[in-house]
Amino acid sequence: MTLFIEQCLNGLQFGLLLFLLAAGLTLVFGIMDLVNLAHGSLYMLGAYFAATFTAVTGSFLLGAGLAIAATLLVGMLVEVVAMRRLYGRDHLDHVLGTFGLILFFDELVRLVWGPEGRSLPVPSWLNQSIQILPGIQYSAYRLAIIVVTLAVAAFLYVLVMRTRLGMLIRAGATNREMVGALGVNIKLLYTLVFGLGAALAGLAGLMQAPILTVQIGMGENILILAFVITVIGGIGSIRGAFVAALLVGFIDTLGRAFFPGFLADLLGRQAASTAAPALSSMLIYILMAVILVAKPQGLFPASSR
Repeated sequence: MTLFIEQCLNGLQFGLLLFLLAAGLTLVFGIMDLVNLAHGSLYMLGAYFAATFTAVTGSFLLGAGLAIAATLLVGMLVEVVAMRRLYGRDHLDHVLGTFGLILFFDELVRLVWGPEGRSLPVPSWLNQSIQILPGIQYSAYRLAIIVVTLAVAAFLYVLVMRTRLGMLIRAGATNREMVGALGVNIKLLYTLVFGLGAALAGLAGLMQAPILTVQIGMGENILILAFVITVIGGIGSIRGAFVAALLVGFIDTLGRAFFPGFLADLLGRQAASTAAPALSSMLIYILMAVILVAKPQGLFPASSR
């Protein structure tokens, strides 16, 4: 039971991190109709910025705040310089253009930070375990990730559903031509939304950095899961991204934790340790296929945001 609770918390933590990445992706996709493969590069930059600013300032929190701000600015700059050239073109142009940005950012990181990986140390007050239930200890840092991400999710809900900017975001996702005709500065709205998506990706990257090594290309594999979450939840839907991210996080984490034991008697321990991660990943794509058959627009289409 202790292991199950710990793995459920790990699944919650991983799912919430995926939500941060997918939320920005689904906003950009839903509002701008832009397939942004370079979103994972912003995740990577957030981790590198955090490692650098933390080392310079000596403060994890200050370094994290500066990293989010820097990623926000980079995202807005990328939208102004590169993304505006892709609006109105077909999705193949988006894929080719943003794939070029992936190569650009990978080489830029190699030039600025070098090819070696970096580490982001956790402050001592987070580098400990907390008793959450009798006999069950859990990482304080992972609990902090859960709390911070839930707070960000609540902020996004209020922003999208209860503010004027959120009204414009929802309206832009539904009919951008009409919003522009009503006098709204669509270019500025797009820049703000893309910057917000970049900041969310940077936040996900910096929070994952102490758990994994900060390295070139670290955002490319996780970006695939972010796209899966966007499809499952419904393009443009924050609520859909949240629910889908939790489903994917639990499936992946619990599958990797418990499938080896289930398969060991059938395949042998060595074969089970190899097959279990593949099977847990397969279940994610099977879930996506089932949902697309039942609800082609995803669990929560943008209109039900």
